Amino acid sequence: MKQEHTGRHSRAIHGGLDPLEHRGAVSVPIYQSSTFAFPSAEEGAARFLGQSDGLIYTRLGNPTIQALEACVAGLEGGCGAVGAATGMAAVSTVFLALLGSGDHVVATRPLYGPTGVMIGTRLSRFGVSFTFARAAEAAEIERAVRPATRLVYIETPANPTVDLVDIAAVAEVAHRVGAVLVVDNTFAGPHLQRPFEWGADVVLHSATKSLNGHADVVAGIVVARTAPVLQALREAAVAYGTTMDPHQAWLVLRGIRTLGMRVERAQANAQALAGWLERHPAVEWVRYPGLPSHPQYELARRQMDGPGSIIAFELRGGVEAGRRLMNTLRFITLAVSLGGVETLIEHPASMTHKGVSEAEQREQGITAGLVRLAVGCEDEADLRADLEQALATL
Repeated sequence: MKQEHTGRHSRAIHGGLDPLEHRGAVSVPIYQSSTFAFPSAEEGAARFLGQSDGLIYTRLGNPTIQALEACVAGLEGGCGAVGAATGMAAVSTVFLALLGSGDHVVATRPLYGPTGVMIGTRLSRFGVSFTFARAAEAAEIERAVRPATRLVYIETPANPTVDLVDIAAVAEVAHRVGAVLVVDNTFAGPHLQRPFEWGADVVLHSATKSLNGHADVVAGIVVARTAPVLQALREAAVAYGTTMDPHQAWLVLRGIRTLGMRVERAQANAQALAGWLERHPAVEWVRYPGLPSHPQYELARRQMDGPGSIIAFELRGGVEAGRRLMNTLRFITLAVSLGGVETLIEHPASMTHKGVSEAEQREQGITAGLVRLAVGCEDEADLRADLEQALATL
């Protein structure tokens, strides 16, 4: 049996892999098989009855996917995880597993656009009601809960404004009414933030982002703090078919091996660029948890092991200035997503949050000129030079 590791880098590199379980392979093989043979009819029956943990069918379990699940559960400090086909499949799995007709959800804003649309429009078809509250206001979240609240859903740092939610304060509010606290930890990732340490019950990720980190796969994962919740999540994923593919799992697992190194490099770039942008005359304001000007700077220092690599900023000149900036960049890539080795820039109001009405965007703090910069691992001097030449055209 392989020795357990406690350091974050060590857990990312070795988590989920015992070479002795894979004929000595130091990289988990891709078990590209839809089904698995039973050694006997009796063993097949035992597996279907749940009396044996042997493999049956990849939708129900696969060694490559199980390795990824064990790795991420270890990084987050949960009891287990469920791999999902996409980030939104992970979100859907949580709602399908933990909500029923008559239940109430409290969710923070701002929020990833499709998640907000799902809560605000699609869950109502199944008799689920909802209330949105501002991410930075724990008191507003407390006012939003009611006896029927079964789930509190938060995203911290929030997309795309980089607002923070006090996880411990919200956990206390949720647990007081018997609700489950779900945290979307995509922006920070387990290298920088582990919500279970602050009272969360479920943690989810778009594994497409920093966990994978190479812009070559879409995937999601959900981690549970307790076994009963993990069982509910797995049953929902299997029943609704939100589970992932073994090749997806292998790509994400490969990416996780360099998670800490990538995150720390991108974060160092982001810290330098955020300070520089804040001093630039073409920039109205910058929102980054590593700057003392961030209104929740002290919360970031307490709750996170680092401010991450996402910068939100507003240009003087609004949406037209933002359009010109993005069309003038030569090195930074104009694309949605984040957490990869490459730096990406996008305009939330017209891209990731286009499905959210303008009134709701403004309510969430998504201004017309807001630009989201997802900083990567390139040389900081090259990133700064590209931003500088583009900003000079405004």
